[in-house]
Amino acid sequence: MKLKLHQKDPELYGAIKITGSKSESNRLLILKALYGGLQIENLSNSDDSQVMQRALATKEKVVDVHHAGTAMRFLTAYFSIQKGRETVLTGSKRMKERPIGILVEALRNLGADITYIEKEGFAPLLIKGRALDKKEIDLQANVSSQYISALMMIGATLPEGLLIRLIGEVTSVPYIEMTRALLGQLGIESSFKDKAIKIEPAKTLKTQAIVVESDWSSASYYYGLVALAEKAEIKLSSYKRESLQGDAALSGIYEKMGVQTTFRENSIILVKKEGFKPKHQKIDLINSPDIAQTIAVTCFGLGIGCDLTGLHTLKIKETDRLTALQVELSKLGAIIKVTKDSLHLEPVQKISADVTVKTYQDHRMAMAFAPLALRVPIIFEDAEVVNKSYPDFWDDFAALGIKNSTV
Repeated sequence: MKLKLHQKDPELYGAIKITGSKSESNRLLILKALYGGLQIENLSNSDDSQVMQRALATKEKVVDVHHAGTAMRFLTAYFSIQKGRETVLTGSKRMKERPIGILVEALRNLGADITYIEKEGFAPLLIKGRALDKKEIDLQANVSSQYISALMMIGATLPEGLLIRLIGEVTSVPYIEMTRALLGQLGIESSFKDKAIKIEPAKTLKTQAIVVESDWSSASYYYGLVALAEKAEIKLSSYKRESLQGDAALSGIYEKMGVQTTFRENSIILVKKEGFKPKHQKIDLINSPDIAQTIAVTCFGLGIGCDLTGLHTLKIKETDRLTALQVELSKLGAIIKVTKDSLHLEPVQKISADVTVKTYQDHRMAMAFAPLALRVPIIFEDAEVVNKSYPDFWDDFAALGIKNSTV
């Protein structure tokens, strides 16, 4: 489905409720399946979280996660310890191109029985569940923090727990800390010091309800809208100042692009700062790479340049996000260069109208570019791709007055 967003009055006012964080929800679903004793409230309504729920509930041998990368990583570890169960874990064509060898090798070193069905280092996987007989592992830490979190979550099932020694620069530390915090809420002790993560074995675990904080990555698109508006005030629920999510860095980053964040008891209010003139942005996103697309598009829309670094993981996401950004922003008139881990954008003042943005089966490509509708009419291929993380996205934008029509 192609969808066109139309320009509107450049003033925005409204309130939006965003469902729970996909990252927190998927971790909690795995933890509930492993340890029980959890009631999860404000669960993400994303396709990814629904895929995770179906995968954990099914008794079928073949489990297809489609485009859900988080589910692929977490379920690889989960199924490896399901004694006596054989699982074929597979996904979409793109999922079969995303590497998983580092995680598989780590699990094998712990004693897991995992075989590549097609191509070495990639899904689909044949996983024969069994008890793991090792208690420590070395792991390359500069590829995906989801590998680390996958191991951390099964660590407490091992008789002596698990020691993970990280090698190289550690990527996305806030996501590791998120996993530790959620384990801690269950009563599972852990430590993270000098590139070593120790997960203690599970003992008596707490039975409790956990309310998932709303998704900060989803909030980023409203930060982009407010930055590009002439006047704006948008209330977003449900958020808290002390967040487990690395993308909560948005509030500080967008402060420098003219968006003031006010924290209330269970929400944030985003306000456009009047008379503010943003300047060239230089940002290291090593701890929050998922908001890089939104920031790059915002800077382009504001007519300012940016240098974004710490982006090496973007090349193994739903698409090669750095290349995709370069191609699609260039179509709109941007002057942009990318490397394997950085993006450089020059300031330009003109944006091409009625350009069709290709989404590459990547939800964030659609949502990151959507705020440009405040500058020019813009068209999106495969608009329903937003269902992966934020099914209500186009409706919520429309509620703020940003009209859309199929083309």
